[in-house]
Amino acid sequence: MLFKGWQRLLQDLIGRAGPFLEIPCVPFAGLCILLWPSVVTCALLSAILSSFFLGIYGAAVVYQETSVQRGLAYVIAAIALFDEYSNDLLYMQEGSCFPRPKYRKESTAVVPPPRPVGPIQKKHPIRVVSFKDTWHDLKSVQVWDNLFQACELYGKRLIQTGAISVYDLQQWKHSDSRILNIGIPAYVLLQCFLRSIKDGAMGFLMSNGSELTEANRPEGRVFEWFFEPMTIMKEQLRALQLQESEELYLCQLALTVGDSKGTKTWDNGGIPPTDEIRRAELHALIRRLQGHCTTLSRMPTFRRRFEDVVKALIEEAVDMQDSSQSSHIGIHVKT
Repeated sequence: MLFKGWQRLLQDLIGRAGPFLEIPCVPFAGLCILLWPSVVTCALLSAILSSFFLGIYGAAVVYQETSVQRGLAYVIAAIALFDEYSNDLLYMQEGSCFPRPKYRKESTAVVPPPRPVGPIQKKHPIRVVSFKDTWHDLKSVQVWDNLFQACELYGKRLIQTGAISVYDLQQWKHSDSRILNIGIPAYVLLQCFLRSIKDGAMGFLMSNGSELTEANRPEGRVFEWFFEPMTIMKEQLRALQLQESEELYLCQLALTVGDSKGTKTWDNGGIPPTDEIRRAELHALIRRLQGHCTTLSRMPTFRRRFEDVVKALIEEAVDMQDSSQSSHIGIHVKT
């Protein structure tokens, strides 16, 4: 963990990613490199302290399931889950080397046999496993999957229009391409905002047609952090009452992440407003959206899932190059 953490921080330092993304954060990120051994020591001590609570809950599992084997299975599953999240955080190999055995019985209810006690039978309580948390987990997975599916869909369209080049896809491997890490998610969220405003939706219309509102969104502190700022940005966007040219200009700003070269190479027909105050409002909105996507890109599972999206985009770019080369060869043969 010590050497892998140093390797990750040095890669971010060279590629200006992660904690080194913003210039004011560079001194603090350098302090993180120096104090990383202290962080590893604290993590080791916290792991030792948390092992007591892990053993206590394992004993509770043994008591509930009346099986020592299931208690040991819980401990192994918890270690595997921690190892998987640590690998995601350090950009190591996907998954974990530990198995994740099931430590709960698959039966949802345990009904004891009736036992007559006098003329009146006592009703024994039925232990039922609640599926509330599982339902919320499924909903969060659906929202997460829809985001990456939309990134892949819009990414392929942007490759076809020439907004994303093969160079951008190659630079992503070295953590240098902000157009992919931040630009594509910002572009996808902006399209979601515009689609929801045009349809008059109270929440957010996702790419699969379902609507995400305050009532049906997944519970959890993470979704509260992301849902409320998105709602504020959507209402600010609604209040601006954008024209079509301004919408295209916003899409261009969201994808290029403030890169002047990108705005010149990709002309989607967007025209900046002549009013300086309105232009400043659009730029401020896009900066907030890109900052929101920067926070989103630092989540542990984001890079692993986004890597699959980039692989699909690379295949799309290669297929386009092959088709264009074959078409040029055909034209040359005819001439």
